[in-house]
Amino acid sequence: MQEQEKERRVTPGSRTGIVNIPASKSRAHRLLIMAARNKERVFMQCSGISNDIQATIDCLKGLGCVIRQPEQDIIEIGTDLPDFGDDRDLVTSAGDTAVRTLPCRDSGSTLRFMMPYAGACGARVVFKMQGRLPERPLAPFDDELRAHGMEIRRSGDELYCSGQLVSGTYTLPGNVSSQYISGLLMSLPMLEGDSRLVITGEMESYDYIVMTLDAMRMAGISCTREGNTFLIPGGQSVSMPQTVAVEGDWSGAAFFLALGALSLQGVTVSGVDSESLQGDRAILKVLRDFGADVREDLSAAKVSFAPLKAQTIDASGIPDLVPVISVIAAAAEGTTRIVGAGRLRLKESDRLKTTTAMLKSIGADITELEDSLVIRGCAFDPKVADKGRFLKGGRIDSAGDHRIAMSAAVAASLCSGDVYVSDPECVKKSFASFWEDFEALTVCGNCEN
Repeated sequence: MQEQEKERRVTPGSRTGIVNIPASKSRAHRLLIMAARNKERVFMQCSGISNDIQATIDCLKGLGCVIRQPEQDIIEIGTDLPDFGDDRDLVTSAGDTAVRTLPCRDSGSTLRFMMPYAGACGARVVFKMQGRLPERPLAPFDDELRAHGMEIRRSGDELYCSGQLVSGTYTLPGNVSSQYISGLLMSLPMLEGDSRLVITGEMESYDYIVMTLDAMRMAGISCTREGNTFLIPGGQSVSMPQTVAVEGDWSGAAFFLALGALSLQGVTVSGVDSESLQGDRAILKVLRDFGADVREDLSAAKVSFAPLKAQTIDASGIPDLVPVISVIAAAAEGTTRIVGAGRLRLKESDRLKTTTAMLKSIGADITELEDSLVIRGCAFDPKVADKGRFLKGGRIDSAGDHRIAMSAAVAASLCSGDVYVSDPECVKKSFASFWEDFEALTVCGNCEN
């Protein structure tokens, strides 16, 4: 087995080129779960299958769904539906019995989507969690599942779930993870009887909920919204197209578009949908507001350098973009404030802390507050030799967080010396080919020439 790279050296300087963006893991999770219940075979085109997408595939397989990968970027979901009547109990390391072992790795989306799915199937399962996932909260989601028929118990990195989820009225606050809401929206139609999902307060990250509703519509699943209440008829069956293509990932594209904002020649990303429902498509607006030159068509976008000016950004709807936005803020003229970012403390790392550590370690001026970041930029200008390379380079601890590692690669554009990124393989969580695509770009140096 090839030894994993412990540290990656990134040379300084701006980059230019074209990158084809892999499939959106957010979109793939949802379409896989819908397709797993389809009555006929579905062929899903999904380029660059990341570790998180693979986690959902493996959990669905663990529940008895027939899923094959006949070609590199093709997923075939078969016609057999889960049947738990003949399963033999398997004894876990804790001495409990669990019919199915579901390896969700460190994918929070997979765990939160698959918990109610397993309950809707009436399956006894043990989720195997890795990384920081056992530390990430499940309340009040798990309490709501318990109130509707499930038994849930956590033991270290194992989460035991059993019992039959039943229909009824579910209530969740809107300021918790939207993944809780999406998980219920996808699973409640499987139950006997109608359900209501009531959201109290304002729904944060609503774009992700819209993405879930769109996947449900594609699968022929009906759901009606009345204010902050979703009305979900029970006993619904899935009817998906035979062939489905997963669109490119705007979250992954954000890193290369940010690279373009620091390059006179710019960076183009292809394979993205200009009309996508993905919330992180907002990276284009963020970069425009900074002052970058942003151009797009139906399936591609190009960003090039123009003088960058500081701004105040509400990150409550785009938390995953904060690390790479912070890099652009370090290049802008003036002081940028990123607010509404408290939930970043509950990601693969405490991203307010790790984003701050990333930029401080290479010389940036950044302050971490309780739920926000303040970044004082230095007016990066690639048109003038040696101006703007105000960061010194150095070693960055990725903390095993894919978005910190990829943001560190972008930050090398601002550095006078090499950047060394620890645990570079962590990018495979969301962007398996990131380093290959990054190294394929051309280093274009400080000046126009």
